Amino acid sequence: MPDFLTLKPKTFGLDISNSSLKIIKLKRKRRGFTLASFGEQKIKPGVIEDGEVRDEDALAELIKAGMSKVKGERLDTKHVICSLPEEKSFLQVIQMPKIKKKDLEKAVLYEAENHIPLPIDEVYLDSQFIPPIYNHLDHSDVLVVAFPKKVIDPYVSSLKKAGLEPKVLELESTAVARALVKKGITTYNISLIDIGEAESSLIVFAGYSLRLTSALLTSSQKFTEAIAKELKVSLEEAEKLKLKHGLKNKGAQGKKVLEALTPVIDELVDEIKKRLNFYRTHDFHEHLPPDHKGMKEIILCGGGANLEKLTEFLSERLKIPVRLGNPWINILPEPQKEVSRLPHNESLRYTAALGLALRGAKENYD
Repeated sequence: MPDFLTLKPKTFGLDISNSSLKIIKLKRKRRGFTLASFGEQKIKPGVIEDGEVRDEDALAELIKAGMSKVKGERLDTKHVICSLPEEKSFLQVIQMPKIKKKDLEKAVLYEAENHIPLPIDEVYLDSQFIPPIYNHLDHSDVLVVAFPKKVIDPYVSSLKKAGLEPKVLELESTAVARALVKKGITTYNISLIDIGEAESSLIVFAGYSLRLTSALLTSSQKFTEAIAKELKVSLEEAEKLKLKHGLKNKGAQGKKVLEALTPVIDELVDEIKKRLNFYRTHDFHEHLPPDHKGMKEIILCGGGANLEKLTEFLSERLKIPVRLGNPWINILPEPQKEVSRLPHNESLRYTAALGLALRGAKENYD
C-alpha cells in the first residue's frame, strides 16, 4: 500500500549505548524486508555514563549528526524506535492468577510493587503476557519491565531536541532477541550474549520471552586494552593485533596476543557461568517440554563476537555449543546472513538496531 494511504508512520531503529549510536531503517521487499539506511555515530565521553544521559543537548546534536550521515536512502521520517540502557532496567517474570485481560493489567501494577526496588510512581512500567509452550497453566506468566523515570526522561528529551518523535522506547535485550531468535520462539533455553565495544550483556530467552538479563563487565574494549598493556603497544596497534590474530595462537606474535587475551576470556567465562548458574538454580517457570530443560546453546552478537576463535574457546570452557548469531534471520529469506552493504561481521554490531527497525517495519507494513 502506498505510504500516503496509510496512517502508520514509517520508523527507524536507533540503538544508543554509552559510546555510540547506530541507525537502521528497513523497507519492504517481495519476501520480507531489506536494508534501506544504516549508520553509526561515536558518542563523546561524558555525554552518557553508565546508561544515564549527562548532556541532553550534546546527545541531540550527535543524533542529528548520525542521521545526516546515514548510508543508503535518506531518512524520510522523524518517528523512531529507540533502545533503553540494559543496566538501568528491572526485569522479572511474575505469576498471576488467571483472570480477564483488562483485570490482569490492573493486578500486574499492584503485584509489580513487590518486585521492583523503587517506588512505583518513580518508574515507567510495561508488561507482557507470556503464552505457555508446554502444559495448560493454572496461572498467567507475565514479563514485567521497569525503568526509573529519571533515566528515561532525558532520553526522551534528547530525542525531541533532535527533532524526533519517539514512537517506542524498548529494552535493548528485547531488540536483540527479536533479531536473533527465529520467529521469536524457542522450545528450549538459549543464552544471547551481546559483546559491545564498551559494555556487554547476557540474556536468557525461552519460549516466547526474555527470562533474565544481566550486564557483563567484559567488553571488546577490554580485549584491546589487555593486548596494549601486555605487549606495551598503543590502543590503535592493539586493535589491529586483535583483529589480525584473535585467539588463533599462530606465530610468535599470535601467541603473545593469546596470552594477553586469556585472562580476559577467563573473566568472561566466569561471568557467564555465574549468570547461568543463577538462572539454573532459580525457578523461572519456563514451561518447556520436560526434555528441553538446561541451556541448549549460546548465541553471540555485538562487535566483540567477531574475535576469531572466540566461539570455540567459549564452547570448550562452558561445555555448551556457542555460535555467532544471524541478526537477519527474521528479515531476509534464509539462509542469507548479510546484505552487500552490511556484511555479517558488521551486521553483528548492528544487532540491536536491526531488532528495533524490525519492530517498526512489521508494525508499519502488517
